[in-house]
Amino acid sequence: LLTACALVLGALAGGGVGYAVQAQRPPTPLPPLQVAHPSYPADTVDPAALAAEQPKPLSIDGDLTKLLISAPEGSTPWGDYPDKPSWISIGELAEESGKTATRFKDLASHGFRRAAEVDWKQDGVRYRVQLVQYTAEHADEAKSVDWRQQFAEGANGGYKVETEPDHWAESTEQYYYGEAIAKRGTVQMTIEVFGTQPVNPDTLKDLAKRQWERLV
Repeated sequence: LLTACALVLGALAGGGVGYAVQAQRPPTPLPPLQVAHPSYPADTVDPAALAAEQPKPLSIDGDLTKLLISAPEGSTPWGDYPDKPSWISIGELAEESGKTATRFKDLASHGFRRAAEVDWKQDGVRYRVQLVQYTAEHADEAKSVDWRQQFAEGANGGYKVETEPDHWAESTEQYYYGEAIAKRGTVQMTIEVFGTQPVNPDTLKDLAKRQWERLV
């Protein structure tokens, strides 16, 4: 106990002596504050150059439904699908594929922004015209594939027609398939034809060209 008291008193005495010595020393002046003065560019800013450096806007940012072609005279609705240019949701788009969950996940994870569609039926043939837009960061998702035959000069896309029939989901009814795809900026155009006979390539190309011309 005596040893502990001696240690405490010694610490207090040492601290007091140190404080007294420090108090007798002249104060040390603080270094001057270093304040950075605002600087301005020597040259004037070129508005055009500044605008060019900004992120590019979406290639098509208007009403997609106004860019769709209309169903021809004499056509009839195809079930519950829109027979007039209409907006469709990501869920409706996924449901059309026949693999709803997989398609929904793929669209949601690859920058889906919005979509518009028109469908009709004429002489037993079903037609679907679709515009799907992706976000600017996922513009590459709006792409065509190289193995399709080109349907129009300068179009970033092409078409194909199947010679063998396929079956509707959960049905024995057959159909022949034709497809045309093209891309402009962040928008992918898809034309689908479901025929009772092999799809006429000229009919598909004409339809695709008319829709493509509304995008350029």
